[in-house]
Amino acid sequence: MTLLLLQMTVVLLVTVFCGWLARKLGQARVIGEIIGGILLGPSVFGRFTPHWSGVLFPPASFNAFDILSTVGLILFLFLIGMDLDYGHLYKQRATAVMASGMSILFPFAMGAILAHSLRIRFAPHGIGSVPFVLFLGISMSITAFPVLARIIEERHMQGTALGTTAILCAAVDDVVAWTLLAVALALIGHDGGSASLPLRLVGLGVYLFLMIVVVRPLAARLIKHLRTTDLPLEMLGVVVATTLASAAATEAIGVHPLFGAFMAGVCFPRIERWQTAMRAKLDMLVSVLLLPLFFALTGMRTRLDLLNGRAVWFWAGIVLIAAVFGKMGGAALAARWNGQSWKDAAALGALLNTRGLVELIVLNIAYNVGAFTPTLFTMLVVMALVTTMITTPILNMLGVENAKKKAQDVEAAA
Repeated sequence: MTLLLLQMTVVLLVTVFCGWLARKLGQARVIGEIIGGILLGPSVFGRFTPHWSGVLFPPASFNAFDILSTVGLILFLFLIGMDLDYGHLYKQRATAVMASGMSILFPFAMGAILAHSLRIRFAPHGIGSVPFVLFLGISMSITAFPVLARIIEERHMQGTALGTTAILCAAVDDVVAWTLLAVALALIGHDGGSASLPLRLVGLGVYLFLMIVVVRPLAARLIKHLRTTDLPLEMLGVVVATTLASAAATEAIGVHPLFGAFMAGVCFPRIERWQTAMRAKLDMLVSVLLLPLFFALTGMRTRLDLLNGRAVWFWAGIVLIAAVFGKMGGAALAARWNGQSWKDAAALGALLNTRGLVELIVLNIAYNVGAFTPTLFTMLVVMALVTTMITTPILNMLGVENAKKKAQDVEAAA
């Protein structure tokens, strides 16, 4: 227990400092937190001080990190699902479906094209071609909804057409990506066998039916009988328990528990005061305490020393180029076809190219089920970092200004 508490102390201090430094440099806080995790891993801390790295982070202690970070991710995915405004999404379905569909299809197709070559060189032995294509395609095409929302909020773009479209597209991306991920996990299964595949797919279908057709309307009806609009402590406990039960259900089916947590958030009643209270109560615990453990665990799995040859760096560059041009190109073309200017179309592509934390979640899931080797995992972590880091510079280059800063400049000039 002493070792775990000491590990958590170090992880929190490093990730908080790196997140603060990232904000000072104009990047999203999550970029610094991810880099902080990598600094604590074998690529930096383990490389320069292997003895102290082994003492502070022995491999036997990773299990506790894994359990705690999984609980944090379950609550985090619940919050993502809870923030999904499906009413607004339905009203803007034509634009959102078109732009998000292209921003998923293009990079997914890029991943499918590269899948054969990457599978020969970097895939673990025994992974099927279809699950590998699905995992790689999802990794190439996903958008980090919470990071994107934070960037839009920091630039005060919430009320703009560009910001609204980007949020809607990212929401659709999330739903499609997590559904595809559920299918991929059902195909590969935790036991790797194929005999139970039909049962996993049927179980997934039954689960989705129950959550959407039964649980969501039932929750909405129960809320109407409550006289208060505040979120009672007892109800908070019920919601968290329901989220954990939903995660356990998808885990039992053979799909990852994070999908169940996401669906629990999607089914959460859309009461603004409840959503605000839920976010305030859970987000602090998740962001400050539990997610840094996930960053540390990811950093310990990231082996930059494995990118040690020209061929490996060549393929890492190919993956990065395919991810950037596939995501930005697909979103920009769709936005242009819907009447957007090239500037706004390119800006939308840059926003949707943000991958960040959600990408790391997908990569860790793929790594845990044996779909990616450490080398391919590291390549894709680098891709996630770079694509997220270039979002702000691209927006600045396109002249997509911070709305608040622009208003302040106009006021100062007057």
